[in-house]
Amino acid sequence: MVEFETVKANEKKFGTNNFIEIARKKAKTDEAENEFISISRGFFAKDESKRYTKSIALPVDQEMTDFIKASIDDIMS
Repeated sequence: MVEFETVKANEKKFGTNNFIEIARKKAKTDEAENEFISISRGFFAKDESKRYTKSIALPVDQEMTDFIKASIDDIMS
């Protein structure tokens, strides 16, 4: 069984009831532990609970985060 732990997360609401969440998470099993960056999109249900619709997981790696930061800056300029 895999257990997920959120180490840190940032969330931004947009539109009527949508959100984007960027989080650092750990996936734990009895044998190993793996950290990753999760970028997720979702919405808030009528009961205010979060519903995730799309997600991508990236390795926790400085080269990868530098690439993502630079790419976002590049396409926004």
